[in-house]
Amino acid sequence: MLQLALIGLLGGLITGISPCILPVLPVIFLSGGVQGARQRTGNNSAGQKAPDGGSGLRADGTTAAGSPGSGTGSAGVKRGSVATETRAAAVERQAEARQQRKAGWRPYLVILGLVISFSTFTLVGSFLLTLLNLPQDLLRWIGLVVLVLIGLGLIFDRFQHILEKPFSWIPQKHVGTENGGLVLGLALGVVYVPCAGPVLAAIAVAGATGQVGPETIVLTLTFAVGAALPLLVFALAGRRVAERVKAFRRNQRKIRTAGGIMMILLAIGLVFNLPQLLQKLVPDYTSTLQEQVQDNQAVKEALDLGGLVNEQNRDLDKCSNGAAELESCGTAPDLKGIQEWFNTPGNQPVNLKDLNGKVVLVDFWAYSCINCQRSIPHLTDWYSAYKGAGLEVIGVHSPEYAFEKEVRNVVSGADGLGITYPVAIDNNLSTWTNYRNRYWPAHYLIDSEGTVRHIKFGEGGYQTTEKLIRELLKQANPSVQLPAPIEATDDGPAAGATTPETYLGVTKKGNYAGTEPYKAGPGVYTVPSGQPGDSFALEGAWEIGTQSIAPTAAGSSIALNYHAKQVYIVVSGEGSLDVVRDGKTTPVAVSGTPTLYRIVDDPEIRSGSLEVRVPQGIQAYSFTFG
Repeated sequence: MLQLALIGLLGGLITGISPCILPVLPVIFLSGGVQGARQRTGNNSAGQKAPDGGSGLRADGTTAAGSPGSGTGSAGVKRGSVATETRAAAVERQAEARQQRKAGWRPYLVILGLVISFSTFTLVGSFLLTLLNLPQDLLRWIGLVVLVLIGLGLIFDRFQHILEKPFSWIPQKHVGTENGGLVLGLALGVVYVPCAGPVLAAIAVAGATGQVGPETIVLTLTFAVGAALPLLVFALAGRRVAERVKAFRRNQRKIRTAGGIMMILLAIGLVFNLPQLLQKLVPDYTSTLQEQVQDNQAVKEALDLGGLVNEQNRDLDKCSNGAAELESCGTAPDLKGIQEWFNTPGNQPVNLKDLNGKVVLVDFWAYSCINCQRSIPHLTDWYSAYKGAGLEVIGVHSPEYAFEKEVRNVVSGADGLGITYPVAIDNNLSTWTNYRNRYWPAHYLIDSEGTVRHIKFGEGGYQTTEKLIRELLKQANPSVQLPAPIEATDDGPAAGATTPETYLGVTKKGNYAGTEPYKAGPGVYTVPSGQPGDSFALEGAWEIGTQSIAPTAAGSSIALNYHAKQVYIVVSGEGSLDVVRDGKTTPVAVSGTPTLYRIVDDPEIRSGSLEVRVPQGIQAYSFTFG
């Protein structure tokens, strides 16, 4: 049990420092931290003990018997007035002290609420909704509505009073503002979607299959605590800043309003999946840590990552994760317990046995999983490039959370990611379990005879996977004509035969030939005369980012000198590129997440030059050559 607790805590800590927490940080900082700042108060007359006004003296200047005080009339009134002010000040000090104590607890209450709701709904949320015959994404929508209500209460005092009325019968209980830390945390826990990993996968599987025991509860709680600890540190840092910086103390009203606005923006962003677009642009700097955890044998045994062994899946152990060469790992297990299919003729089911003769890539994914979203553009490109040569891709959608069980959400997510290959809805994780899978994403490559030949867990390994796809397609049909590799693979042209892959983001930029400094931020660039081969330069106004570049004005373009047979560009956004080469302009429609687009396809390798005119609304990431 102790080992599980430590694994859960470690898995949670890795998640808590990953890019997945970025969308909630502004809310945690402002509403969980800054708003919980304890105000400094100095000594004043109200804070000092006043002299007693006389034995039995009441606030109105009369004695206990109701007769006037023993002094003169004016003196008695004065003493009564002082006594009244003293008592009022004492009451005010007590109320202020209570409020300070409550404010001091706010960061902890926010994080406590997040831990409670995340743990509860991850384990039993789906079961309860199914039992009550309610939509699986109901809890998520409730959480979003609560975030908006709390945000409005922080912005508008009158709306805050309306929120408090239903709770007026509870002494000192208010909703949505200073005393709403726990409520805010509960709402955040419902909408919080951390990155997938082996620990979260084990928790999700236990919740989905109803196998919730003491070990799973311990694992879930420690994972939630681990993920919440970095958020608590961030909230306490916000509180500390607010207590030390005078500008925060002078602008409490503005800070409340800013916190409310951030909550509403977070809710709106979650509705339209905007945080996930941000996360896809940020490198996953914790991926190495996640891989070390998932590949650790002690972790695998503790989490039972081997799954339930049966006759269909017992040979899968013969495959190693991400092997460089083809392996033989037994007949592919069945796709079982699928609730629904789409992207098939008439949305009819697909049976692997009917696909004999084809190479099949089975991808386990979830539409809100950022790791999956980063890998899917590779799958869609392979499907487009090799479908005609005999490749079939099947996406098995295995939900991490209850709201991902809604088919309409999955269809919308697949459409947004450009998925056109068949998708199976595995809401009960039946196929997931039959493959003894525990990872999002996970790729199982099956040859034309139905044998699993390669397994890859998590992101990366795209070059190797494409190389093995090509090998299997050749084995199935030696005469097949394959297009050029999409990834920069080892089986492409010999090293040095083509222009090396060219990244446009400032952190990995290479082959830049401009005269202006290539640095992060806005800038105006000019293509130099005599641009050398195998290089790029910019023309016009650009915003240079860590991973991509984006034009900030009309007339911006990229000049590229290359040596290759094919040229590909990775771009995202909405609009149309104009590729000018050899005096001819070719439009390239762009839509959606970062995707590879082929802009040159010559019969043989040659040297060439081109200009890519990029409109505003499109981001460019890199050039790849084949």
